[in-house]
Amino acid sequence: MKALILSGGSGTRLRPLTYSQQKQLIPVANKPVLFYAIEDVIKAGAKDIGIIVGPNKEQVMDTVLSVGWDANIEFIHQGDPKGLAHAILVAENFLDDDFVMYLGDNILKGGIESHASRFRDIRPDALVMLTQVAEPQRFGVADLDAKGNIRRLIEKPKVPPSNFALVGIYFFKPVILEACHKIKPSWRNELEITDAIQWLIENGYKVEASIVGSWWKDTGKPEDIFEANRLILDDIQAVNRGVSEGSKIIGRVIVDSDSVVKNSIIKGPCFVGKGCTISDAYIGPYTSIGSGCDISGTEVEDSIIMDGSNIANAGRIVESLIGRNVRIRESECKPKGTRLIVGDNSDIML
Repeated sequence: MKALILSGGSGTRLRPLTYSQQKQLIPVANKPVLFYAIEDVIKAGAKDIGIIVGPNKEQVMDTVLSVGWDANIEFIHQGDPKGLAHAILVAENFLDDDFVMYLGDNILKGGIESHASRFRDIRPDALVMLTQVAEPQRFGVADLDAKGNIRRLIEKPKVPPSNFALVGIYFFKPVILEACHKIKPSWRNELEITDAIQWLIENGYKVEASIVGSWWKDTGKPEDIFEANRLILDDIQAVNRGVSEGSKIIGRVIVDSDSVVKNSIIKGPCFVGKGCTISDAYIGPYTSIGSGCDISGTEVEDSIIMDGSNIANAGRIVESLIGRNVRIRESECKPKGTRLIVGDNSDIML
C-alpha cells in the first residue's frame, strides 16, 4: 500500500502564522503536525509516500527530509489547490497501487493501523473513516442507512443528514482515479473527494465506512491546535534531560537536553524543548515550548511557543499560539491583558 499525504493549501484560518510557514508544519507537542501523518502511514505499512506540496513547498521538503524516515518519500507539486480529488489527479502517475490518502493537518489518536487492516481484509474499492462531530456542517458528512452503510456523501452541507463527518483519511483502490476524472467541479469550483466517492457508490463499487473510536482533530484553526496539543500532552511521560536550579517541576513534564530551568515552577503536562532557558517564570499545564526559547519573568499556560522565541516580563500569557523567533517584552502600555496569535519574526511590546 502506498500513501498520499496532503501538505498544500494556504491555511487562511491560521494567518498570520501561515504567511511565513506551511500550516502542516505548525508544531503540536513540539512536533510538526505533518509528522504525525507520516508516522501513521509508515506504521500502517506504507513504504512509498507521496507528499502533495503547494505554497512554501521548499519549507515542507526541507523539514520532512531533515528526518530519516523508514520509507521512500516523493514530493508532488499541486499548484493552486482545487480540491482533494484534484490532488489525486495531480499524483496519478504515483498512484499505481492501493493507497491511503491522509490530510496532513489531521491528528488521530491510535493511528490508522486497525483501519488499514480492515481495508486489506474486506477489500472494498474505498474505505472512508468517519467520526461523530458537534458541527458536521464544517465537514464532509456521511448519510448512513440503519445498518451503517454509506448511502451518500455531502460536502459541508447546510443541513447535515447525520453527525458522522469524514475524518480526512481514506483508503482507495486505483479505481478512484477514474472517479476523479468523471466528476465536475463543485459550487466551490473544486473537485470534491466526496463527489468522487459518491460516483463510486452510484456506479456499483463497494464503499465501506470505518468508525473512529478515539479522538481526532483537524488542526485548521487555532482552537483545534490548542485542543490537539492538550490531548497529546495528556499522554506524555516525565523526562528531565535538562538542568534545574532552585525550581519546582511538578507532574508530567518533559525538559529536553541542554535546557536550564532557574528559580521557576513548571507544572505539567508540558514540554520544554532543547536549549531553552526558563528563569523566574511559571510554565503551566498544556504548554509546549519549542527549542532555543528564552522565557523570563513571565507566566505561560495552555499555549504553544515555537522555536527561538524570547519572552521577558510579559505578564501572563494564556491560550496563545506564538510563532518562531518572536520577541515579546514588557512596556508601560495600559490596560494590560494578553491573548496572542503571533506570526514569525514579530517584535511585540506589552
